[in-house]
Amino acid sequence: MLTINLFNGLVYGSLLIVMCSGLALIYGLRRVVNFAHGSLYMMGAYIGYSIALASNFWVALFLAPAVMAVFGVLLDRYGFRLLQDRDPLTVVLVTFGLLLVIEDSVQTIWGKSNLSVPGPQALAFSVDIAGTPVPAYRIGVIFVGFSVALGLTLWLRFSKIGLFVRAASTDPVTTSMQGVNTDLLSAGVVGLGTALAGLAGVVAAPFMSLSPSMSADVIIDSFVVVVIGGLGSLAGAFIAAMVLGMVQAVGAVYLPDTAVLFPFVLMVAVLIWKPSGLAGSRT
Repeated sequence: MLTINLFNGLVYGSLLIVMCSGLALIYGLRRVVNFAHGSLYMMGAYIGYSIALASNFWVALFLAPAVMAVFGVLLDRYGFRLLQDRDPLTVVLVTFGLLLVIEDSVQTIWGKSNLSVPGPQALAFSVDIAGTPVPAYRIGVIFVGFSVALGLTLWLRFSKIGLFVRAASTDPVTTSMQGVNTDLLSAGVVGLGTALAGLAGVVAAPFMSLSPSMSADVIIDSFVVVVIGGLGSLAGAFIAAMVLGMVQAVGAVYLPDTAVLFPFVLMVAVLIWKPSGLAGSRT
């Protein structure tokens, strides 16, 4: 029983990695706490649903994040770029308003009924783990999460653009003085972060019900992960996502009445111990 619970925690933690990577990237460059990130996750899931109905899941897996990336670039140009120097209350109000607009748009287009996306046939089998059969698709979710973590780490550490991203997240003025177009760079990063939110939505769709309220189910955990890991830190977000996934999965089984409080208790404990989060503010 413990093994399967830990496995489910690993699955949820992997999904949070994909989700929170985008949130951390956007904050790292734009310094915008995006309360609408959960609605971007939901939007990606619904777009993936429509694409999967018209073609198949694999097309949706690649096309939906691409659509979300374009939306993210537009969102940066006409939203986040204007918010980066505003006071935090203004940012909260604008991004929360964006959340409401996206949720209403989803209800208008797809309705309020719960929807589901059939998983890919290629992964429609079970794998035996410690004597317990688990769906192969969930192993695929873990693979996606770790692939995103590895890909982003290699990109940020060893590519020229990754170097620019790390520099701009530390000191955008000096980076701009060195000839880097930080506005264009930030638009690309916001596009990438939005695409990752959409990817998380598509990946979650086959085993989580689609509904206009699904953003609320993940955005709180996403912010807990980002705060525990350290605002703007991808490395911290990766670690915090896996820890929170495990805590949620085990707590839901052994202490179901109080499991909902565990993420907040964990966050408070980490912030008391290290107020900057596990990895500070580094990207």
